[in-house]
Amino acid sequence: MRAHSTVARLAVMTVNITRINPEQLHETPGYHHITVVESGRTAYLAGQCPLDQRGDLVGSGSLERQVDQVVANALGALTAVSAQPHHVVRSVIYVRSDDRDALGVAWRRLTDSALGPAFTTASTLLGVAQLGFSGQLIEVDLTVALPD
Repeated sequence: MRAHSTVARLAVMTVNITRINPEQLHETPGYHHITVVESGRTAYLAGQCPLDQRGDLVGSGSLERQVDQVVANALGALTAVSAQPHHVVRSVIYVRSDDRDALGVAWRRLTDSALGPAFTTASTLLGVAQLGFSGQLIEVDLTVALPD
């Protein structure tokens, strides 16, 4: 294991999460290749979309504004299950684009946000042709190891 493998031992919680980057795999820009949850309950969040509380699309044409709305929604969903970004053990990010630069913009904005610790875990970033809502540019799926 590389030196930057981490073990999150959370005070007042029984969830042990180990994040690993094996030496035989390539370096990453901040995520870990493997995340192990030793025990506990798991929550699977539905894909978080850039919709406001009324269900209206936020930031039509603006990836940055849509990322910000996805972050707000994901933080709200985590709060609803008494979890925080560092409890996330898997993320999948879908960006409606075939432009690598757009994917980089989404990644950096997500990792620089209050949700950023969620993306130090096992993460996948995909460029896709279409998402569920007209004008939607991003969606984020999260899997969470719940604290007891």
